[in-house]
Amino acid sequence: MQRRIMRLAVALVTVTATIGLTTTVVTPAIATSTEEPVPVLTGPELSASWDAPLSTRGRYVVDADGDRFKLESANWDGAQGHWTGSGDKNDPANHNSGISHDIPMGLDRVPMATLMSDFHGLGLNSIRLSYSNEMLDMTAPVPDVAVAANPQLRGMTPLQVFDEVVEALTADGFAVILNNHTTTSRWCCGADDGNSKPYSSQTIEKWIGDWVMLTERYADNPRVVGMDLRNEVRRDILDDPNWGMGDKNDLYKSYQQAGIAIQKANPDVLVIMEGINWQGIPLDGFFHDRPHLKPVANLSNTLPYPDKLVYAAHIYAYTGPRHTGATGLGETHDPRYRDLSASELAAEVQRAAAFVTTTGQHYTAPVWFSEFGIGASDETGALDKAWWTNFTDVLVANDSDFAAWPLVTQADAAGTFADGYALLAYEPDGSKHSIADDWRYPQWRKLVTSDGKTGQVAPAVRWNMLGSDSHSPDTNASALMNDRPDWDPGRWKGTCPDSQRLVGVARSTNRALCTDNLQPGTTTARTVVGNEAHVQVDWASGYSKLQCPAGEMAVGFSLTTGTTNKWSTSKLLCAKSQTALPASQGRTLWFDQGDNRPVGGGSTASDWAPGKHKGQCADGEYVAGVAFTWKWNHGGVPDALLCKPLG
Repeated sequence: MQRRIMRLAVALVTVTATIGLTTTVVTPAIATSTEEPVPVLTGPELSASWDAPLSTRGRYVVDADGDRFKLESANWDGAQGHWTGSGDKNDPANHNSGISHDIPMGLDRVPMATLMSDFHGLGLNSIRLSYSNEMLDMTAPVPDVAVAANPQLRGMTPLQVFDEVVEALTADGFAVILNNHTTTSRWCCGADDGNSKPYSSQTIEKWIGDWVMLTERYADNPRVVGMDLRNEVRRDILDDPNWGMGDKNDLYKSYQQAGIAIQKANPDVLVIMEGINWQGIPLDGFFHDRPHLKPVANLSNTLPYPDKLVYAAHIYAYTGPRHTGATGLGETHDPRYRDLSASELAAEVQRAAAFVTTTGQHYTAPVWFSEFGIGASDETGALDKAWWTNFTDVLVANDSDFAAWPLVTQADAAGTFADGYALLAYEPDGSKHSIADDWRYPQWRKLVTSDGKTGQVAPAVRWNMLGSDSHSPDTNASALMNDRPDWDPGRWKGTCPDSQRLVGVARSTNRALCTDNLQPGTTTARTVVGNEAHVQVDWASGYSKLQCPAGEMAVGFSLTTGTTNKWSTSKLLCAKSQTALPASQGRTLWFDQGDNRPVGGGSTASDWAPGKHKGQCADGEYVAGVAFTWKWNHGGVPDALLCKPLG
């Protein structure tokens, strides 16, 4: 969301990081560009150009035919609310950038069909549609003034209007991604606005339940292609978000739980996970950072349908890698993104987020830059204008998926935008203003018409990790096992997606690696192994061993979670192959004294268990057993793997 500014409040001994917003009303500059308009697809043409549902192959989003579907998007906001949190909510003066009435912007100014046509005119194929949890529960109809240009919407609640918007967008060929922007209908983003985390102003169960409700609500509309789990998670007055600690502030945990619940409701939708927007105290001399997706490098998410995961990040000129975005009180003296040279900005974007698109790693996935933008006014500074060019050039060079913020705002009769970052604005009489009329347009046109990967995308081998170093949550990434009784009660469990097998395990933690590389099909039968009944040859003399039955491969494992002998081996979960596996005694792979991973093997350029010894079978092998001992103070943690060939 545009123009968030950090404010610093110090009360007694409490230092509070607060993100707020100062609105600057601007009038767009007259265009000096002679650029041709972007090529436009009509609704029927866009509809015919792609087939739902969307999935991922490596770093790319693809449609149902396996063709690249680059997310060329914008944010249609309003349903998350614009109220600033003080004063009469019905007074437009108390709204950040035009009163929205908790519905998407523009419905008061022009008919829905006009909006659809104008969206096509920008070269878009997809819309990020924000909402608040509060909006979902509103029962009062929107006032007639909110839908003055769309009288067919009169008498509807905000959610019913939202339904109509979704239907109009998808009928016109747009892919729709729902975005849980806020909990309350108060404008994001401040430490005290009740919106900083998924559980803010609600329970985590309510947040997940709302996602399941929306997933089921639109399950029959395949062009509702994705669920963007939460917007800009950040510090509030007391709590910092984290990635993997297992507590209430663990965003990785929240995403895992919500992603699994959504995929149970509809396995066809994309699940989109934005990184941590802000950690720490926004004051020089104190720790503070804008992590983005950096934690994913060592802890990535694994869902039952792993070809549905997309990561996201937001980049604005006035913020920075460690800069709050504030001016004056609450400002830190770190560089802003606009202070970076073109090469420095490209390197920082790569370090913060774009690295996730690197092929062959446990974290490999598409990255959607789901918010970026700049004001169109004459007052925009030289550094901001340079940033717009430099950042859009980074998106072009990286062939990145993107979504500009925001899509629609109100304008007054003089053409003054309520939100200067908007791509489109409408005066009270419906007169339109567009990015095509201002200085930003040459780069916008370059962005939406740039060359990139098109056509068929070859299926990519997947590597996915289990575990987070915390006993909560289990990484139950198996759709089969999520519908079955707990196969090892009281233990931490990691299960690979049903399309994958276990290929690596770490010591003294719960990290592991799965893959579908050369994966043979498996039956739906699963065998829980808790003793040596299937051991035929002593492949780890003097060690206790768990071994899958002949013809089966390990697809999961469980560990103890107590303070004594934590992460000691408990059980293996095995799956029978649909095709015969070679008769082989296999080989013993020890990793009790150091890493033992195949040179050039999958996900070996990234660390899926930092600081821990790891054992990883070769790419053409599967884990058939694990060995452990209580001797020599080893504590029963995994020490060796039995690796057998797939063919």
